[in-house]
Amino acid sequence: MTIGYGILPADPGAHIFQVTVEVDQTDPQGQRFMLPAWIPGSYLIRDFARHIVRLRALDAATGRRLRIEKIDKHTWRCAPLAPGGRLTLAYEVYANDLSVRSAHLDTTRGFFNASSVFLLPIGHEREECRVDVFAPRARRYRNWRLATALAPASGTRLGHFGRYLAANYDELIDCPVELGEFVSGRFAVQGVEHEIAISGRVPRLDLTRLTQDLSKVCESHARLFEPRTRRPPFERYWFLTMAVDEGYGGLEHRRSTALLCPREQLPHTGMKASTEGYRRFLGLASHEYFHAWNVKRIRPAAFANYDLERENYTTLLWLFEGFTSYYDDLALCRAGLLTANQYLDALATTLTTVLQRSGRLKQSLAESSFDAWIKYYRPDENAPNSVVSYYQKGALVAAGLDLLIRQRTAGRRSLDDLMRLLWRRYKRAGSSYPGVADEELAPAIREATGVDLARTVRAWTREMREPDFAQLLPAFGVQVDRLAALDSPHFALLGIRLASGAEARISQVFDGGPAQLAGLSAGDQLVALDGLRASGGRLDALLARYRPGERLELLAFRRDELLRFDVRLSTRAPEKWKLTVDPKASVRARRQRAGWLGSAR
Repeated sequence: MTIGYGILPADPGAHIFQVTVEVDQTDPQGQRFMLPAWIPGSYLIRDFARHIVRLRALDAATGRRLRIEKIDKHTWRCAPLAPGGRLTLAYEVYANDLSVRSAHLDTTRGFFNASSVFLLPIGHEREECRVDVFAPRARRYRNWRLATALAPASGTRLGHFGRYLAANYDELIDCPVELGEFVSGRFAVQGVEHEIAISGRVPRLDLTRLTQDLSKVCESHARLFEPRTRRPPFERYWFLTMAVDEGYGGLEHRRSTALLCPREQLPHTGMKASTEGYRRFLGLASHEYFHAWNVKRIRPAAFANYDLERENYTTLLWLFEGFTSYYDDLALCRAGLLTANQYLDALATTLTTVLQRSGRLKQSLAESSFDAWIKYYRPDENAPNSVVSYYQKGALVAAGLDLLIRQRTAGRRSLDDLMRLLWRRYKRAGSSYPGVADEELAPAIREATGVDLARTVRAWTREMREPDFAQLLPAFGVQVDRLAALDSPHFALLGIRLASGAEARISQVFDGGPAQLAGLSAGDQLVALDGLRASGGRLDALLARYRPGERLELLAFRRDELLRFDVRLSTRAPEKWKLTVDPKASVRARRQRAGWLGSAR
């Protein structure tokens, strides 16, 4: 049996998709339908069903309306059909979420993840899915086309409106669809076609440079997992990219990724040197592409079969997101798109960010992974004091393990060997792959490298310890310096972070800092410092006139009440790490660094 879906951008100005679902062989007790509560790769209950509008059920043979009732927040049950009948659901979806996670439609473009628009007939999860994607009806949309990793049916040309196929609902929700007038570029990796579709205006976009650089990134990842064939694990891959003024993020899928980035990060003709923004975009694309192996195929045991109605808990997000965060910039370095010092700058930034926040002393990586559903994806003003990022600290753990393995094996083995071992296990198991269990990682490291790091892995992931890079990096010809972080006086001297804008409004107060000790709170609006007006743009300039340890008076509004605070500035600024290539390193250290960073210059 085939589940038939249809989707029409019916009213782009009102952000409305019209959707239909057709089902044969319905449940004789009354067919139930469910819309996922979350989307794999983004670990937060999002309740996509709240955007469904005006749902009705029809007997497809007679056109007669059938009774349908909602039985919980994302599930409906239809009245029973006569044997042999065919059921059609018709409904509208309000789509105005400009992100990579849900659905968006306006007069300039459309985008949807199937998990936010296509109801699943419960009990038919393994049935083939047929999707008819219709073009908007108005003439102004005559140049729209589409981009998706779904396979076109016979008679539909790739990239055109028409019929597309998925083996089952799991594949369907893993293939987002981009609609509109977009710029596209192509490249191949060992014969595997890759395409990038860019929506949104990007002046003087250098598509040639972009595709050439992306091909180097993709080749680097394919070479890591498949050193012999260097071939990716799919027949075609899409980078679905939306360029905006502000916004950043990505979501991985088995044969594609959805990306959101500031348009200024994309390269333009005449751009000679690589900009920091462009390198950040390449890092984002690299991160999501690495996920095609690490998460979409090699995955936690808890994700072997997703439950789309509720949270799916795992303590291993530090392995799947953190290791991916380690390899994203490392791949750029190995591909020659980052110099060694540029890569070390990025690593130093991660080190500084993690070690400046006290959350790392209160939450382990395993706990951070497990609590992603209620903490990481719902950060509040106290997050730096209570949460550690499984992305950032997970990347540091990956780097620490990689350096330890290389050091103890004189460069003969590395973390790459672990990733290849996990990949071979996935390929051998195929559809019966059980996923990675918590207790498997340390034995897998020993099998892949010959190094026993069980105690280290536990200390860095189950406890609150972390790699000592001051000890690890010099053996790789890297100079380690720790400097006073004085570039942001409001952070260094007061221990606060300000919200963006002209007002000096506090967004976060850091543990043990002068502001917290004086009683200042997130949400307070600073108005005066020692009798002088304190605006968001002037606060750092005013603080720069003071020395560490001096006292001053701060006036702030809290709930429209003016309060006075006596503040003693910090006597010691937080540390900021600086990592650079050591020009005096030994030949052995230089060789270790070359083996680690690959072809980086």
